[in-house]
Amino acid sequence: MVYADLWANPTADPGNVMVNAIRTTLVSNEGVVLRLAKSAGMDKIKVGSVSFDLDRVGLGKDVSVTEALVALSDETKKIIVLVIDEAQHAITTEAGVSALFALKAARDELNSSQHHGLRVVCTGSNRDKLAMLRNSKDQAFFGAPLVNFPMLGKDYIEWFCQKVDLPFQLDPEQVWPLFVEAGYRPEVIGAAADRFRFDFEVDVETGPDKFAEEVGRLTDEMNQVQLGVIQSLTPIQSSVLRVMATARENYAPFETATMEKYRKTMTQAGLAADDVKADVPGVQQALIALQEKKLVWKAARGVYAIEEQSIFDLLRASGQLDGLE
Repeated sequence: MVYADLWANPTADPGNVMVNAIRTTLVSNEGVVLRLAKSAGMDKIKVGSVSFDLDRVGLGKDVSVTEALVALSDETKKIIVLVIDEAQHAITTEAGVSALFALKAARDELNSSQHHGLRVVCTGSNRDKLAMLRNSKDQAFFGAPLVNFPMLGKDYIEWFCQKVDLPFQLDPEQVWPLFVEAGYRPEVIGAAADRFRFDFEVDVETGPDKFAEEVGRLTDEMNQVQLGVIQSLTPIQSSVLRVMATARENYAPFETATMEKYRKTMTQAGLAADDVKADVPGVQQALIALQEKKLVWKAARGVYAIEEQSIFDLLRASGQLDGLE
């Protein structure tokens, strides 16, 4: 299996991360390195000392991604499974997009009868973003199946309560609704547990109630910070965000109908007619501002999406999507 986490280092180009993951796998197999060295025209090679330079493998390099994976397939005689975590980030850069097309070419070649197969599994924490990898014909994996993973369920909470190791016992039936209220985010209940893990003064009987209070406090804190950012938006920024949230994957920022929706939302917000203005330059600036505020995410080819599901949930809960959906 080859694994590439595109969010482990947010400053790294996703295309480089995917190529480096393949290179790392190649290093562990001397037979593959020898095959690649010969394909690159190297007659003599000392594996382990003056070895084949793996920088020659990659996009636009001497040895293509397809050639590298073919060599790995032929040497191991096994199906290669490439898992790309947070794969939606691949389409935020041109190198990332190119890497996806290179992987598609490799998949097509390895799945022929001459080799042993390649499976590419893309996972992500945002369905709308992930869907962009397969929703349009200009994407490498257009039409690929999209499977919704279920939210973490009660079995996870039962495991959490058993393993959390607190000075008091947690009841899964009490923790479950807290977890749902926290947006199914393990980091929230984990942070609440950290608050009490070394608190030796906490009362065994009141501990579960204090844990519940801490989860509620953390959830409110996270929501209030994000809601504060949303409430600080200018009218046009707020309008763009709300229209995008209602349109979801059908959002087309500069279409005439969308421009009219911007004006409608600003009018509903109580702006005077003279202040209701939506034009292409204004929308472009609003989109840039929303990206800077981490409310909106942009793919390399100009497609936009809400950054996180929690933003959508907050907009709906605060009534900012009323009359638009």
